[in-house]
Amino acid sequence: MSTESQSGDDLEERVNNFLRRNFPQIQMHGGTAAIQNIDREAGVVDLQLGGACSGCGISPMTIQAIKSRMTKEIPEIDAVNADTGMGGGHDSGMSPSFPGEDADGEDAEEDEGPQAPF
Repeated sequence: MSTESQSGDDLEERVNNFLRRNFPQIQMHGGTAAIQNIDREAGVVDLQLGGACSGCGISPMTIQAIKSRMTKEIPEIDAVNADTGMGGGHDSGMSPSFPGEDADGEDAEEDEGPQAPF
């Protein structure tokens, strides 16, 4: 086994240990964190958060904490990319709707929303 692959395996093990040690709440709350890719030359780790993390309202804060702490604790890591599979800011096809608006966000004359009982 070459030194490079040993150090690469060591880096992956350190990333996994970091996630288990610093973010046990991910697993405790039914979520998962999996390494998708490690670019050792660029110092970039790609993570996928799944399970209960998908759609969780605080997953953006969890991702930010992972990014901040991992780059400080593991010197070989310069950047962390993490995704919950929920679109990551891309248009997921869902948007809020409000009474009196049609699908394009324009005022709809025929729908005035619920009427007050008085």
